[in-house]
Amino acid sequence: MNSFASLITQRRSTRNFTNEPLSPEHVALIIKAALMAPTSKNAHSWQFVVVEDRDVIRRLATCKKHGAGFLTGTALVIVVLGDCSISDAWVEDASIASVFMQLQAEDLGVGSCWCQIRNRLTEDGLESAQYIRDLLEIPHQFHVLSIIGFGYSDRERKPVDESKLFWEKVHIGKF
Repeated sequence: MNSFASLITQRRSTRNFTNEPLSPEHVALIIKAALMAPTSKNAHSWQFVVVEDRDVIRRLATCKKHGAGFLTGTALVIVVLGDCSISDAWVEDASIASVFMQLQAEDLGVGSCWCQIRNRLTEDGLESAQYIRDLLEIPHQFHVLSIIGFGYSDRERKPVDESKLFWEKVHIGKF
Protein backbone atom coordinates (compact mmCIF):
# COMPACT_ATOMS: atom_id res chain seq x y z
CA MET A 1 0.00 0.00 0.00
CA ASN A 2 1.33 3.41 -0.91
CA SER A 3 -1.04 5.30 1.38
CA PHE A 4 -4.46 5.02 2.92
CA ALA A 5 -5.69 7.73 0.54
CA SER A 6 -4.64 5.70 -2.50
CA LEU A 7 -6.11 2.52 -0.99
CA ILE A 8 -9.58 4.06 -0.58
CA THR A 9 -9.37 5.64 -4.03
CA GLN A 10 -8.56 2.26 -5.61
CA ARG A 11 -11.06 0.09 -3.66
CA ARG A 12 -14.14 -0.59 -5.76
CA SER A 13 -16.76 -3.30 -5.47
CA THR A 14 -15.76 -6.30 -7.57
CA ARG A 15 -18.45 -8.61 -8.91
CA ASN A 16 -16.47 -10.47 -11.60
CA PHE A 17 -13.63 -12.72 -10.57
CA THR A 18 -11.01 -15.06 -11.98
CA ASN A 19 -10.99 -18.75 -11.00
CA GLU A 20 -7.75 -18.35 -9.06
CA PRO A 21 -8.04 -19.40 -5.41
CA LEU A 22 -6.79 -17.10 -2.68
CA SER A 23 -3.60 -18.09 -0.93
CA PRO A 24 -3.94 -19.28 2.67
CA GLU A 25 -1.78 -16.30 3.68
CA HIS A 26 -4.19 -13.83 2.05
CA VAL A 27 -7.20 -15.52 3.67
CA ALA A 28 -5.49 -15.36 7.06
CA LEU A 29 -4.67 -11.66 6.65
CA ILE A 30 -8.26 -10.84 5.66
CA ILE A 31 -9.63 -12.68 8.71
CA LYS A 32 -7.00 -11.09 10.95
CA ALA A 33 -8.13 -7.64 9.78
CA ALA A 34 -11.69 -8.43 10.92
CA LEU A 35 -10.46 -9.62 14.29
CA MET A 36 -8.47 -6.40 14.75
CA ALA A 37 -11.47 -4.14 14.06
CA PRO A 38 -12.63 -1.96 16.94
CA THR A 39 -15.90 -2.80 18.69
CA SER A 40 -18.22 -0.95 21.02
CA LYS A 41 -17.02 -1.34 24.61
CA ASN A 42 -14.50 -3.91 23.32
CA ALA A 43 -17.39 -6.42 23.23
CA HIS A 44 -16.38 -8.29 20.05
CA SER A 45 -20.00 -9.05 19.24
CA TRP A 46 -19.15 -10.32 15.76
CA GLN A 47 -18.42 -13.81 14.51
CA PHE A 48 -17.47 -14.97 11.02
CA VAL A 49 -18.14 -18.08 8.94
CA VAL A 50 -15.43 -18.57 6.31
CA VAL A 51 -16.54 -20.59 3.27
CA GLU A 52 -14.38 -21.79 0.37
CA ASP A 53 -16.46 -24.82 -0.65
CA ARG A 54 -17.74 -24.09 -4.19
CA ASP A 55 -21.05 -25.93 -3.69
CA VAL A 56 -21.85 -24.06 -0.48
CA ILE A 57 -20.91 -20.75 -2.13
CA ARG A 58 -23.29 -21.51 -5.02
CA ARG A 59 -26.07 -22.17 -2.50
CA LEU A 60 -25.27 -18.94 -0.66
CA ALA A 61 -25.61 -17.09 -3.97
CA THR A 62 -29.35 -17.90 -3.90
CA CYS A 63 -29.86 -16.37 -0.45
CA LYS A 64 -31.86 -13.38 -1.70
CA LYS A 65 -33.92 -12.24 -4.68
CA HIS A 66 -31.37 -9.86 -6.16
CA GLY A 67 -27.73 -8.99 -5.71
CA ALA A 68 -26.18 -12.24 -4.47
CA GLY A 69 -25.50 -13.99 -7.79
CA PHE A 70 -21.98 -12.58 -8.03
CA LEU A 71 -21.02 -14.84 -5.11
CA THR A 72 -20.87 -17.85 -7.47
CA GLY A 73 -17.67 -16.43 -8.96
CA THR A 74 -15.86 -15.75 -5.70
CA ALA A 75 -13.00 -17.79 -4.30
CA LEU A 76 -13.98 -17.07 -0.72
CA VAL A 77 -17.00 -15.78 1.16
CA ILE A 78 -17.16 -14.64 4.73
CA VAL A 79 -20.55 -14.54 6.40
CA VAL A 80 -20.59 -11.72 8.94
CA LEU A 81 -22.62 -12.31 12.10
CA GLY A 82 -23.46 -10.34 15.20
CA ASP A 83 -24.69 -11.27 18.65
CA CYS A 84 -27.14 -8.68 20.01
CA SER A 85 -27.01 -10.31 23.46
CA ILE A 86 -23.41 -9.11 23.72
CA SER A 87 -23.85 -5.60 22.31
CA ASP A 88 -26.63 -3.42 21.00
CA ALA A 89 -24.03 -2.06 18.56
CA TRP A 90 -23.57 -5.43 16.83
CA VAL A 91 -24.54 -3.99 13.41
CA GLU A 92 -21.91 -1.26 13.72
CA ASP A 93 -19.28 -3.67 15.07
CA ALA A 94 -19.88 -6.17 12.27
CA SER A 95 -19.94 -3.40 9.66
CA ILE A 96 -16.59 -2.01 10.78
CA ALA A 97 -15.07 -5.51 10.70
CA SER A 98 -16.47 -5.97 7.18
CA VAL A 99 -14.86 -2.78 5.95
CA PHE A 100 -11.55 -3.74 7.57
CA MET A 101 -11.66 -7.04 5.63
CA GLN A 102 -12.44 -5.27 2.37
CA LEU A 103 -9.64 -2.73 2.83
CA GLN A 104 -7.17 -5.48 3.72
CA ALA A 105 -8.24 -7.42 0.65
CA GLU A 106 -7.72 -4.38 -1.56
CA ASP A 107 -4.26 -3.88 -0.11
CA LEU A 108 -3.47 -7.48 -1.11
CA GLY A 109 -4.78 -7.00 -4.66
CA VAL A 110 -7.92 -9.00 -3.87
CA GLY A 111 -11.32 -7.74 -4.98
CA SER A 112 -14.40 -7.85 -2.77
CA CYS A 113 -18.08 -6.98 -2.65
CA TRP A 114 -20.58 -6.66 0.20
CA CYS A 115 -23.83 -8.63 -0.11
CA GLN A 116 -26.48 -7.23 2.24
CA ILE A 117 -28.43 -9.94 4.08
CA ARG A 118 -30.11 -8.26 7.05
CA ASN A 119 -33.77 -7.47 6.23
CA ARG A 120 -33.66 -9.29 2.87
CA LEU A 121 -35.75 -12.20 1.53
CA THR A 122 -35.11 -15.24 -0.65
CA GLU A 123 -36.97 -15.74 -3.92
CA ASP A 124 -39.46 -17.89 -1.93
CA GLY A 125 -40.08 -15.18 0.69
CA LEU A 126 -37.99 -16.75 3.46
CA GLU A 127 -35.79 -14.40 5.47
CA SER A 128 -32.34 -14.51 3.86
CA ALA A 129 -30.72 -14.66 7.29
CA GLN A 130 -32.74 -17.75 8.22
CA TYR A 131 -31.83 -19.44 4.92
CA ILE A 132 -28.14 -18.85 5.72
CA ARG A 133 -28.54 -19.92 9.36
CA ASP A 134 -30.07 -23.21 8.20
CA LEU A 135 -27.47 -23.79 5.49
CA LEU A 136 -24.45 -23.09 7.71
CA GLU A 137 -25.91 -24.38 11.00
CA ILE A 138 -25.58 -20.99 12.68
CA PRO A 139 -27.10 -20.82 16.19
CA HIS A 140 -30.28 -18.74 16.41
CA GLN A 141 -28.79 -16.01 18.64
CA PHE A 142 -26.54 -14.80 15.84
CA HIS A 143 -27.90 -12.28 13.37
CA VAL A 144 -26.59 -12.40 9.80
CA LEU A 145 -25.52 -8.95 8.63
CA SER A 146 -23.89 -9.67 5.31
CA ILE A 147 -21.76 -11.88 3.14
CA ILE A 148 -18.51 -10.50 1.78
CA GLY A 149 -17.29 -12.15 -1.42
CA PHE A 150 -13.56 -12.15 -2.22
CA GLY A 151 -11.49 -13.07 -5.25
CA TYR A 152 -9.10 -11.74 -7.85
CA SER A 153 -10.83 -9.31 -10.20
CA ASP A 154 -11.08 -10.40 -13.82
CA ARG A 155 -10.92 -6.80 -15.08
CA GLU A 156 -9.19 -3.53 -14.43
CA ARG A 157 -11.17 -1.33 -12.06
CA LYS A 158 -11.04 2.43 -12.43
CA PRO A 159 -10.28 4.35 -9.24
CA VAL A 160 -12.90 6.58 -7.64
CA ASP A 161 -13.39 9.73 -9.69
CA GLU A 162 -12.84 12.41 -7.07
CA SER A 163 -14.53 15.01 -9.26
CA LYS A 164 -17.80 13.15 -8.61
CA LEU A 165 -17.68 13.24 -4.81
CA PHE A 166 -20.87 14.48 -3.15
CA TRP A 167 -19.42 17.46 -1.30
CA GLU A 168 -22.92 18.93 -1.04
CA LYS A 169 -23.66 16.21 1.54
CA VAL A 170 -21.07 17.68 3.94
CA HIS A 171 -22.28 20.33 6.38
CA ILE A 172 -19.87 22.34 8.48
CA GLY A 173 -20.94 23.56 11.90
CA LYS A 174 -24.65 22.93 11.37
CA PHE A 175 -26.91 21.45 8.75
